Amino acid sequence: MNNQVDTANLDELPPKLPLIQMFRIGLFQMGLGIMSLLIAGLLNRLMINELTIPATLAAGFIAMPLFVSPTRVWFGQTSDAKTIFGTHRSGYVWIGAVVFAIIAFLLTQVMWKLGLSVHEIGWNGITYAWAVLLGAMFAIYGMAISFSSTPFAALLVDISDEEDRSKLVGIVWSMLMVGIVIGAIAVSRLLPCTGAPPSDVSIYANSDRLAQLQKAINFVFIIIPVAVVGLSFFATYGVEQKYSRYKLRVAQNHILNGTTATEDKLSLGRALLVLTASKQTGLFFSFLLMMTIGIFMQDAIMEPFGGAVFGMSICATTQLNAAFGTGTLIGLSSSGFLIVPRLGKENSTKLGCYLVAASCGLLLIAGFTQKTIVLQVALALFGFASGITTSGALSLMLDLTAAETAGTFIGAWGLSQAIARGIATLSGGIVLDIGKKIFSIPIYAYSFVFVCEAVVMIIAVVLLSRVNVQEFRSDAKQAIAAVFANELD
Repeated sequence: MNNQVDTANLDELPPKLPLIQMFRIGLFQMGLGIMSLLIAGLLNRLMINELTIPATLAAGFIAMPLFVSPTRVWFGQTSDAKTIFGTHRSGYVWIGAVVFAIIAFLLTQVMWKLGLSVHEIGWNGITYAWAVLLGAMFAIYGMAISFSSTPFAALLVDISDEEDRSKLVGIVWSMLMVGIVIGAIAVSRLLPCTGAPPSDVSIYANSDRLAQLQKAINFVFIIIPVAVVGLSFFATYGVEQKYSRYKLRVAQNHILNGTTATEDKLSLGRALLVLTASKQTGLFFSFLLMMTIGIFMQDAIMEPFGGAVFGMSICATTQLNAAFGTGTLIGLSSSGFLIVPRLGKENSTKLGCYLVAASCGLLLIAGFTQKTIVLQVALALFGFASGITTSGALSLMLDLTAAETAGTFIGAWGLSQAIARGIATLSGGIVLDIGKKIFSIPIYAYSFVFVCEAVVMIIAVVLLSRVNVQEFRSDAKQAIAAVFANELD
């Protein structure tokens, strides 16, 4: 029975993916960018400034979707094995989109309840119960994102050939940043741009402003997620049926090997073993960890910074993401065409790290001048520096890894990098709360975060300087192979 495979259609490849379809598919990733703006660019501001929830707790909520990212491994393997609506990828994308849209609205309602409990009765058992429920809602939201985005990433592989894949991935990834910029502009138009600046008093003390804000925020969390679900369906409908090579590749592998291809399970534990398998892999992984923390430590506290120090409205702080996203897009595109070819991958990455550290200094200066234009310039430079750093580090990682272990290494890095982003976001909240304990003036507390962020980036440069390319190439393959051999034993 296993050998009765119909080979008649194996040579009939699906049509190549046109450029216009690449941009259409990228609309899903654009939708994810818009959702990330809502969660990490709007709710963080509300929780820290308006609801006076401790920054550590608020950052922990924002980081929760990243901490549950290991579930994407299982979701990816499930989409390989089982179909939904007759598809291996599209059905998962659609269901995940509907679920994360619903959960996004529900977690906002739980957030209001937590804020009310903090204001009326303080931190007691009931308030902690609301906090636990909100954390669980953020975790479910993160799993829904993984349920949708992981099969989508697999779809990109299914519908493309090797020669077109880098172009497809580049377009789709850029659309994510476009989504953040568009989301920032759209949300700022839907929110009131007037009102009293945030203070240390909960917004629940001002019933008129609370009613206006709740109405606006709830409307945003209905209309935007519904639009994102629509984008998800439009971006992927019919694409898999027409362009996917998945079943063809599985059938070919079945004929060649007598079995269906399945990927090795890559748990977080195995990922960490791979990334610390030798001195050089450990050094490079440590650099990537420090780099990630250095870039994303400010993720959860930037909008609250604009509110607390500059007195900016919610719609104004949301627009800060547009400056950061635009800078990132310019950094990514220019590094690939201008900077990396001239300076080399390692020097470009170091330059990006130094620019991130300098951007932190500029953010600190912006706080003391309290000029919004300086803040926007600092964030644009921060995004530009992040784009250079990310592009250089990715290029360097691909360069450093032997072809035989590239898939394993990149998969391990992707999994651990999501956890590192979660740690970075949470760290920002913790450092801010420590700063508030040390300093009574908000600018000093936020400056403490930026100083720590700059120090982390300098540590990342030091670690990168210790990476030896020749030694890495010679021992990475052998060390990673040893990890898998030990697990088999």
